[in-house]
Amino acid sequence: MYWLLYLTLITLVVNFFFAILIVFFERRSPVSTLAWILILFFIPIVGLILYAFFGQNLRKKKKFKKKEKKDKFQRDIYRQEVLLDNHNDGFINLEMPQLEDMIRLNLIGADSLYTQNNYVEIYTTGKEKFEALLTSLESAESYIHLEYYIFRNDIIGKQILKILEQKAKNGVEVKFLYDGIGGISLPNHVFKKLKQNGGKVACFFPSFVPYLYLRVNYRNHRKIALIDGREAFVGGFNIGDEYLGRSKVFGFWRDTHIKIKGDGINSLQRQFILDWNFAAKDNISFSKKYFPIRKLEKNIAMQIVASGPDSTWTSIKDGYFKMITSACTNIYVQTPYFIPDESIFQALKVAALSGLDVKIIIPNKPDQPFVHWASYSYIGELLNSGVRCYSYKKGFIHSKTIVIDSLISSIGTANVDVRSFNLNFEINAFIYDQNIAKKMEQIFLTDIEDSEEITLETYNNRSLKIKSKESISRLLSPIL
Repeated sequence: MYWLLYLTLITLVVNFFFAILIVFFERRSPVSTLAWILILFFIPIVGLILYAFFGQNLRKKKKFKKKEKKDKFQRDIYRQEVLLDNHNDGFINLEMPQLEDMIRLNLIGADSLYTQNNYVEIYTTGKEKFEALLTSLESAESYIHLEYYIFRNDIIGKQILKILEQKAKNGVEVKFLYDGIGGISLPNHVFKKLKQNGGKVACFFPSFVPYLYLRVNYRNHRKIALIDGREAFVGGFNIGDEYLGRSKVFGFWRDTHIKIKGDGINSLQRQFILDWNFAAKDNISFSKKYFPIRKLEKNIAMQIVASGPDSTWTSIKDGYFKMITSACTNIYVQTPYFIPDESIFQALKVAALSGLDVKIIIPNKPDQPFVHWASYSYIGELLNSGVRCYSYKKGFIHSKTIVIDSLISSIGTANVDVRSFNLNFEINAFIYDQNIAKKMEQIFLTDIEDSEEITLETYNNRSLKIKSKESISRLLSPIL
């Protein structure tokens, strides 16, 4: 019995040291700081374990600060060697001048160029997305650049890998970047043949000890595919059989992904190069073959916005906030994880109280229980302000989209949660096109038909067990 007392005392001393770091050196938000201090001192042993997995690390923050400086230097090279030759002038023939402040926010805050000559195709199922991706990979002649958070060594994973191996053997430049946590279960030999055929593979922020990873923060959550500078994919789908609805646990997988043709690809390509040069041993130069001058595809305007712990600003969150506060008629949000910070949370409440049509769809079945119940606690509070919320029941909804006023839509990798806003590397397309926005609205309304509304009455009548789960998860929400 004494050993438990000694262990608790030692843990409290260690936790006190971490508390000093959190308060004086890590400069978290007041809410996150208070949450960590409460967890470290009221549940010391569990709190220490949680901090080991979820706590930030000053050395890593310093590392990403260096990445930010290096990225800025490389972006300057990109401007000199690519943009001047391609004559990209930013605000050309702006058809919706009322959006100029939104565009300027992304330009200044995220260094995101505004392009108009784009074609966009939307995919809402894994079957559609992977059929298009496989076709594009098969047609590659010059290069394939892939960046995914999760890559599974399963049926679809092996199918894609086989194409990559053959393409590399035929002389196509193949580079594959995956995340250290997302690919933690991959066997060491999975990329052996690809490398033997000339392909290059890099792991973002890898673990030094295989299969043991104590850092779930600072993950590369981006999903990017680039083929020959003519087609690019970005959105919510990773590479794995579950995204094709083959999981017995989740069943049908509902997500949103887009294919882009046009100059919007350049921003995705630039981000891939920056991420590759951070993670890989060999650097990619800003070669003109990656940034070809293209003929006009279609008059769809967009900005590609990236954010992460190496960013000065929380650019995607700021874009979401700007969309919500700029809305005049409706705001439709889809996200699998809904743990908004105070600014987004308040903006949604004010929008609903102002009479706007605000609707949110979240999953019915959780893949991360604490996050799921924390989401429900925030949803419950929004119901009082007039926000209408829905629980998707057809399968699992992983879509990360926002659309307002049949005018602007955002499609990408970022959830409406503090992890996507502050800790993960994310990327979204902000699209300024009424036809695309109307398509996204129709997709949203179709998803409502496969959902159950969470009414204020049903929420207030939830069981004591569910209330307890929500309360505990809400307390942990700043660190989830």
